[in-house]
Amino acid sequence: MRLHELKPFKGELKNRKRRGRGPASGLGCTSGKGNKGQRSRSGKGPAPAFEGGQMPLVRRLPKRGFKNPFRVDYNEISLGFLAKKFGDKQEITLEDMYSICKKSKPIKVLGVGEIDRPVKIWAHKFSKSAMEKIKKAGGEAMVLEGK
Repeated sequence: MRLHELKPFKGELKNRKRRGRGPASGLGCTSGKGNKGQRSRSGKGPAPAFEGGQMPLVRRLPKRGFKNPFRVDYNEISLGFLAKKFGDKQEITLEDMYSICKKSKPIKVLGVGEIDRPVKIWAHKFSKSAMEKIKKAGGEAMVLEGK
């Protein structure tokens, strides 16, 4: 058997409806769209929320909430996780931290967990408790400007 010899089983395929091909086809004249009106015309129909001129539901309901366009989302990394992940390093840079999280967001170090040795950590932002714990351990928190 060759590719050109393949055929569908009998009764497997239906003939497509050929609209607008005369009265004998059963779908001639108006092509199954009825007489007159917006939906019988060619081209695009009304908008999805159009309700025949009545005020649409989308516009009847009140707007809710507020989206702050200046909000900055941070990659949040805990101090305890950094201490565990980079145990023997003296300096933890942005490249080190971006190896474990998304590069599209700036990094914020949170004060969850403990650090027991002096480490120099570079990040865009630090929480107050993280700053205190780093300084208490004898390390240094280096805040970067911008993103």
